[in-house]
Amino acid sequence: MSIIEAIVLGLIQGLTEFIPVSSSGHLVIAQTLFSGASNHLFLEWINIGTFLALLVYFRQRIIAILTDIIRYKKYTLARNILITAIPAGIVGLVFADFIAGTLFFNSAITAVWTLALVGIAMIMLDRLPKASMVASGDKLSKTRALTIGLAQILALIPGVSRSGSTIIAGRLMGLKAAEAAEYSFLASLPIMGGVVLKLLVSSTDRQYFIDNAAMLTLSNVCAFISGLLAVGFLMRYLSRHGLAVFGWYRVGLAGVLALILLVQ
Repeated sequence: MSIIEAIVLGLIQGLTEFIPVSSSGHLVIAQTLFSGASNHLFLEWINIGTFLALLVYFRQRIIAILTDIIRYKKYTLARNILITAIPAGIVGLVFADFIAGTLFFNSAITAVWTLALVGIAMIMLDRLPKASMVASGDKLSKTRALTIGLAQILALIPGVSRSGSTIIAGRLMGLKAAEAAEYSFLASLPIMGGVVLKLLVSSTDRQYFIDNAAMLTLSNVCAFISGLLAVGFLMRYLSRHGLAVFGWYRVGLAGVLALILLVQ
């Protein structure tokens, strides 16, 4: 892998992990255009940069949640986050090898379709019926938290977007756009942490990092910096706007990439 490819993949990971346009979809497509194939293990390792970016950006919110648990015995938000994280965590853990070795989950064609379909859902979101409004993630019922968690499973498919699927589900469950985004990011922390832990405990995965340390470090630094910028931008944007602009981007990108794949 070249330095340019490592930088580009890191920047794509950071920018698209949080902006709801699908990091996995963009990365699969980028790797396909660079080398003709997707390296799933490389894409897993560069989650470290965005995981750290999320921890840094929401550090005060995380401290507040821990303080609520330890000092005030308030568990509602932490409980909801765990409920939301569990479905995707279980499916990802049980089917990790299947996902890594299946063409469907590493296909640019799959990413094109899911980019378009989820994009249409974002464009139509404001017109869809929603549950009664709730002010924040700690006000969600267990059922609503689980519904968002089930939507997060779809993010295992490239092109869907973890933030996209959970923000859409959060909106449908009664959260405003900015609150849905914050809850989405907080609920993604256990999943991202689990991915990092899996990589660290696997001797095969650790050896892959050792063999590719320079390029993975470079990619993760780029992912961390661009991820901080992306999550800050999205939180400010969604405090005033909805998801439609990202939906139109996804649909337009899907059309362009479909043409590229057809002429290759």
